[in-house]
This record gives sequence, structure tokens and C-alpha cells, in this order.
Amino acid sequence: MKKIVFCLSLLMFVISVVRAAETDELVRIRQNYVRSLLPSGGEQEDLVRYLQQISPESEMSDQVVMELHQLYPFDLRKIQGYLSSQKADGTWPDINYDDKKRSGWEPKMHAERILELAKLYRSDKTEYKGSSEVSKVIHAALNYWFTAKPVCLNWWYNQIGIPKTMGAAFILLEDELSPAEKQSAIEVLEHAKFGMTGQNKVWLAGNVLMRALLQNDYPLVKEARDIIASEIMTGGKEGIKEDWSFHQHGAQQQFGNYGLSFLSGMSFFAGLFSGTSFAFDDKQMEILNTLLADGYRWIVWRGEMDINSLDRQLFHNAPIHKALSVGFVALTLGNKEFVADNFPPRKSGSTFTGHKHFWQSDYTIHRRPSWMASVKMSSERVIGSEQVNEDNLLGYYMGDGATYIYEDTNDYLNVFPFWDWRKIPGITSYESNEPVRWKRGKQAVNDASFVGGVSDGRQGMTVMDFNKDGIQARKAWVMTDNFVLCLGAGIQSDSALTVTTSIDQRLKRDNLLVLQKNKWEIIEGTQLFDGKEQRFFHGRTGYILLGNSSVNSVAHSEKRTGQWRDFMQMYRPQPVEGEVVSLHIDHGVHPQKATYQYLLLPSVSCEQTAAFDLSSVKILRNDENAQIVFAADNYYIAAYQPLKIKLTSGLSFEAVTPGVYMIMPSDKNYKVAYADPTQQQSEAKAIINKKEIHFSVASGKMDGTTIIH
Repeated sequence: MKKIVFCLSLLMFVISVVRAAETDELVRIRQNYVRSLLPSGGEQEDLVRYLQQISPESEMSDQVVMELHQLYPFDLRKIQGYLSSQKADGTWPDINYDDKKRSGWEPKMHAERILELAKLYRSDKTEYKGSSEVSKVIHAALNYWFTAKPVCLNWWYNQIGIPKTMGAAFILLEDELSPAEKQSAIEVLEHAKFGMTGQNKVWLAGNVLMRALLQNDYPLVKEARDIIASEIMTGGKEGIKEDWSFHQHGAQQQFGNYGLSFLSGMSFFAGLFSGTSFAFDDKQMEILNTLLADGYRWIVWRGEMDINSLDRQLFHNAPIHKALSVGFVALTLGNKEFVADNFPPRKSGSTFTGHKHFWQSDYTIHRRPSWMASVKMSSERVIGSEQVNEDNLLGYYMGDGATYIYEDTNDYLNVFPFWDWRKIPGITSYESNEPVRWKRGKQAVNDASFVGGVSDGRQGMTVMDFNKDGIQARKAWVMTDNFVLCLGAGIQSDSALTVTTSIDQRLKRDNLLVLQKNKWEIIEGTQLFDGKEQRFFHGRTGYILLGNSSVNSVAHSEKRTGQWRDFMQMYRPQPVEGEVVSLHIDHGVHPQKATYQYLLLPSVSCEQTAAFDLSSVKILRNDENAQIVFAADNYYIAAYQPLKIKLTSGLSFEAVTPGVYMIMPSDKNYKVAYADPTQQQSEAKAIINKKEIHFSVASGKMDGTTIIH
């Protein structure tokens, strides 16, 4: 009997110790949560000061941007407005509570204000800490929400956006909530349940985590944490890919949208679970750091995120906001090099250089010390863009070979209202005054598989077999230390509409110039040029159209009027004006086997553009079967079918297996790099000077990577 009593006593003691430990864990997590939400200073101060230089947005939809705005120092004038203007029912007169938009749903601002006021109430940075006036306003705002129970037509707000924002406020206000308020708070959070994939899965689990903390439910906290941590992996259907891009909504690159929320959220959870048994392990932290270093660092140029990574989130100042969000993540993860390179932006260039093709996303980045280029494509494997919740209404062509050159950070910033959306830089499409319309449901794809790139890590060639909406083309980009060579061949169409290839379309910073009889002349309005060699210059970018008698070029320098609402329905109707320069090639109606070839010369002067020696670039073939170039001491070969060619008197090459090749001279010999754009080959074979070279092509998730022999 004594033994039984002793055993029972021991068991009860063990249980009490375990429960005490669990309680301590939850207390630590709550403390970490509160600490993370309140202004902390420290390493963030420099980034916050930089943030302060950016005027806050008045219309917001992007969750990342909303969370970024919560980092602004308290604007006491705005706060006083919240306190003085609140109506008796707990609402604010400047919010449309009957809003039916699926994006930028205005009642979300009510939740954001509650969180902002909760931070003010708990912060010791102002005299409002513990203020009865603030408390009264907060409880009135909470009462409105708990009573009215607003519902958005977009499920995301109901299950993710509102619980995420309100939950953070509930954590801060837990000791201030009455039993009835706490129960209502839990009901708000109960809209979020475990499920879905990728970042949606993480968001939902994070919301369940907050509910579990309010309920002191240790097992549920652990379950939520484990679900969150389960997404810190590569190779899933959605989420982090092996090339360190991020996919959501199928095989679709989502760096600036879901991926950024994932990275930002995971860095937050890393701090939240720090010092507890729930902390992420070394492997999980390594994955997050690699996603930042081998993914996000590539796509941010001098404090702005590449447009090609934004997908449908074409918000005002989006490149700046999203890059800055990455900056705060980098601080948390300890990547000081990224922060130093981007915030504040360097006066010129970047310290991070190289060439990378994200083979699972049909996306290429090329970085040199003074400029960056990016190309976004699509294929049978990869979705080019999407239109969801009234976002990106005009972006149907954004994955069709969109090509951007960055030197100055503001060349494309907020250009979207002034774009001709059928002439996104780099794409080949129809010319029409009709509105851009989405097809195939709400996704834009390219009905071809030969899409990919080869690289030696410094230079490379990207290729795209293009087949969409009746247009066919073979498009290629050769990227070297000093230029990007753009090639097109086999261009044909079954439409009565004119087919064009856009060279560039950006904000006007200086005069658009054309070289005529060895003198630079200013282009104003619209000017047409014949198919002879043409040289243009704008800002610090040169453009050289190589001679082609079958095509003409068109240059624009003009003022345009547009509206953000035209492509992002969350914005209010309001015309804006801007000046744009653009260049495009006119292929005419029903082109058959049309071609183009032009050079982009970034970070140059007009003198350097005029003096550029075209003999340094040898285009050996540019047709529907092959595109072959000699430049920067390398041969670049896109072989759409098996081919034989004598490159020089002493060098013959045979591509037995179609694909994209780089031949690189090396000590009286040659290195050969190969990539399979179709991602279907099990092996590849080439012959150089009668010597066979066999490539063991990567299989599975590594299909499409470069192999160097």
C-alpha cells in the first residue's frame, strides 16, 4: 500500500513538474510575442529610420506592407485622430465598413488600428502607456468587431488576415480583456483551422497558435508549432523549391508574395520560439538562411525588389516595401551583407554579382557590379502570372519573357499606370487597343517545354520556345559582363493583328536619343525607323538594334495618363500622370519566320553606346532551329533540334541532344556547359572536334540545372 501511495505521489509530482515546465514555456513564448510586437530599437533602428523616409501608403492590401507599416514610429497626430474621431459604436468615419472588395478590404484597417493602439498602450515609448483614453477606444473598437462580425467575400481575410492582425492585438491586451471579450477573441481566432499548403498553411497554423496561447493549451501550441516547422523544407509541391525560389498556387514563382510572407513569418517564429524547447533546429535555420542568401539576395537590387518577382502584387512602391521587408528578415537572421548592400541603397551598383537561372521557376537573374538584368518566362511546367482577387487585371503577359535592366533604382518604380501592357519590356505580343483579357481561367501559361538556361555562374544564356495565343517565337538572351544580347527567330502568328517585340518601356529620366549621322538627336512623341542598324540611348542604358531589313522599330517619348485601379481594383479611381520612353520592333501582320536581334548596354554613356564595336559580338545563327553567338570569349548555343556547325576553322560542334550549351575556352581545350530546357532528357551528348562529350543529366527535382564537362 505504501508503495502504491509513493508511486502515486511520485507520479503527481512528475506531472506537476511537467505542467510547471509547460507553463513556463508558454509564459516565455508570450513574452517573446509581446517583445517582438513592441518597438525595440537596437539593430532595427537604422532600418526604421530608412522606413521613415518613405511616405506611408494610404491604401493598402498586401499583408507584408501592412506589417511593415506597423513598424513605423508612432505618429501621435494620427493616433490623436483615432482617439478623437471614433464614433459611439466603435467605428471610424473614414473606413467603409460596407466595402465588398476582395482585395484591400477596408474593414481590415479597423483591425490594423486596434493593433496599432494596442502597441501604443503597451509601449513605454510614449506617454500613452496604460492610458485610460486609449483603453476606452480599444475596447469600443473590439466591441464593434465582436458584435458586427464583419465578413469579407474573400476567404483569406476571414481565416488569415483578420485573425492574424487581431490575434497579435489579443496577445498584447490579454490582461485587459474581460472574460466575455476573451471568449469573443477566441471565436475570431477559431475562423483559422489547420489545413492547406505552403504559406497559407503557415498562416493558418500561426493563427491557431495565438488561440492556443490565449487558451493556455500547451498541446495545441506544440501542434501548431510542429505544423509551422514542417514547411521549413525543400521539394514540396508548394513552398521552397530546390533552386531556392518559392512556389504557391501551383508551379508559380511567388518570391514577392507568398514567399516573402513565408520568409518574414518564419524569421518571426524563429524569434518567438527562441529559448524554448520549440526552437527551430540547426537544419531548419540553415534552410531559412539559404533561402535568403541563395534566393532573395539575388532578386533585390539596391533596395528594390525585381518586378519579375512581384507576380500579381503590383502595388504602389511595392519593390521598395518588399525589399525593405527582406531587410528586416536579414537583420533577424544575421545576414549583415545583404543589409549593408541595400539599406540605405548604395550610391551605385552592388557588391553581390553572378548569374543564376532558377530552373524550377523559368526565371533568370544576371548581376554585375553596376547593373542587374532579369528575365521571367513560363512553360508547360511553370505558370507565368495570375489574376486573383481583382489584382493584376492587365498582367497577362508578365511571364512571356519580361526583361528588365536595373542600374538606377527608379527606372521602373511605379511605372505600371503608364504602361502599354501589351509591350511589357522583352515580350513578343499583339498590338491592340483592346483591353488585355485573361484566358485559361486565371493563369497565363506558355504551351512549350523548351524553356531554361545555362550558366557558368558568371555569364549565361537563357532560352524560351514561345507558343501562346497564336504567336510562336524562339527567344534567347545572352548575358555577359557588359551587355545583354536579345535574339528572336521563327516569329509567326495566325492573327490579323500586328505582332511586336518590346525592347523597353520605362519612366522617362532624361531625353530619349537616337544616333543619326553620328549625332545624337532627341526623340519627342513617336518616331518610326527602318530596319537598318539603329542606336538609342536613355538614362544610362544604350540600345543597339542590329540591322534587319524585315523589321522596323518604333520609339516613344511621351506623357501618359493612367490609373492604379485599372489593374489593381483595390485602389480608388484617381488619374495619375507620368512620362514614359519606350522602344519596340514592329513585325507586321501575319509574320512568317520573322527575327530580331538587339543589344542592351547597361550602365554606359551615350559616347560608349555610339562607340560600341559590334564586331565583338558574332551572331552565327538566329533561326527557328538554332541561335548561336560568340561573345565574351564564349560560344552560346541554343539547339532546338540536333545540329552540326563549324564555329571556326579549328572548332566544329555537333549537338546530338537538343538543349542549350556554353563552350568555354580553357588552356587549349574547351569546357562545355549543358542544360536541358525541356527537363525531359535522361542523358545528353555533344561532339567537339570529333570528340564525344557525354552529360549525365540530373533527374527529378534537379532537372534543368547546368552540367559542366
